[in-house]
Amino acid sequence: MKIPGKTALVLGASKGIGKHIALALASAGANVVLTYYDWPEDSRKMQQEFAALGHEHLAVKIDLRNADEIAGLFARIEKRFGGLDILINNIERGGMPVVHGPYTPEQWDLEMATTLKAKWFVFNHALPLLKASGEGTAITISSIAALVGRSGPAGLIFNDGYSAANRAVSSFTETWARQGAPEVRVNELMLGFFETRHAEGTRGWPLLSEGEQQAIINHTLLGRTGKLADISKALFFLIEDASFMTGSVIRLDGGYILGAERVPPMPAGVL
Repeated sequence: MKIPGKTALVLGASKGIGKHIALALASAGANVVLTYYDWPEDSRKMQQEFAALGHEHLAVKIDLRNADEIAGLFARIEKRFGGLDILINNIERGGMPVVHGPYTPEQWDLEMATTLKAKWFVFNHALPLLKASGEGTAITISSIAALVGRSGPAGLIFNDGYSAANRAVSSFTETWARQGAPEVRVNELMLGFFETRHAEGTRGWPLLSEGEQQAIINHTLLGRTGKLADISKALFFLIEDASFMTGSVIRLDGGYILGAERVPPMPAGVL
């Protein structure tokens, strides 16, 4: 697939990673559909930015926890653009322990409805259009919370429900790849600590002490948090170049998962 002229749906595009991805796809020549719901000031700014670009796009306010609204979204996409080629399944809700403290039933339900259930309904409504494209691709954005849970330096940022939901997403990736084949490739981009997601630019990061922030960075083999450009480069690879890849999970975490285990020097031995 080449991006120019394709139609892409980017969920959660009002700010941060979602907006960056949408801008990158638009700059590459794609028609973009942007969803937003809360964050009113950021949503207005996003719409102004895309209007100023003068590029073909559709911004839709939608509660992605509502299956009926999701069905209406895809009806609008088909009417406006005739189909869909690219899905960036970016919707999530991460209740950081350092921000929200102990769980409430409402917080738990919100995380499951947004991080897990919304992704499922979106993909299943998108699949017929992606199949009709003949070379559709779906990429789900997930988190290394699926692997580390509420443990170690990440324990103040990742909580139980968010971690469990992200682990379930990888199961979805495998199922969806089977459902989509051979017309649709489905892959997952599992993120570590990035600006605007889990690290700088989030409500939780400045609540951590300098020592707690540094512990996360020290646990990351590359010694830094991720940049938005790192994400868009990986996405463009999955969309345009990974033509034989489906059902896969790419972990983009700077080595955080490996960071706790260092390689010791080779011992001299006794022989």
